[in-house]
Amino acid sequence: MLWIKSLHIVFVTAWFAGLFYLPRIFVNLAQQPQDGPVYPVLLGMARRLLRFTTMLAVPAVAFGLVLMLYYRIGLANGWLHAKLLFVLLIIGYHHTCFRIYRKFVQGRNQRDHVFYRWFNEIPVLLLLAVVILVVTKPF
Repeated sequence: MLWIKSLHIVFVTAWFAGLFYLPRIFVNLAQQPQDGPVYPVLLGMARRLLRFTTMLAVPAVAFGLVLMLYYRIGLANGWLHAKLLFVLLIIGYHHTCFRIYRKFVQGRNQRDHVFYRWFNEIPVLLLLAVVILVVTKPF
């Protein structure tokens, strides 16, 4: 079980590294002219990071499900239900990154760099909530 827990933590950490950096690329994209030389480079970076981040999210969620369903960690506790709500919000945030990336690719972005600077703070708050729930198990 400790091996599964360790792998879950490693993949969650790597997943969040991508979720922290991808919106920074969006900040830079929002500041660049679409016909400039930097824009396609940033789009390529965002595409590769989004793909890689998704490949990290899958085992992170899978190992978490193994811990929950096979090892039955926290099934009867309220903290796990709250954590699962935040995990769904994290997956929703990841999906939103896909949608934002597509808007940049299509040249339909309507938001400025300030929006993406604030958008970049969301995964920090989500991670904070999950870590507090897992460590303190308040209910």
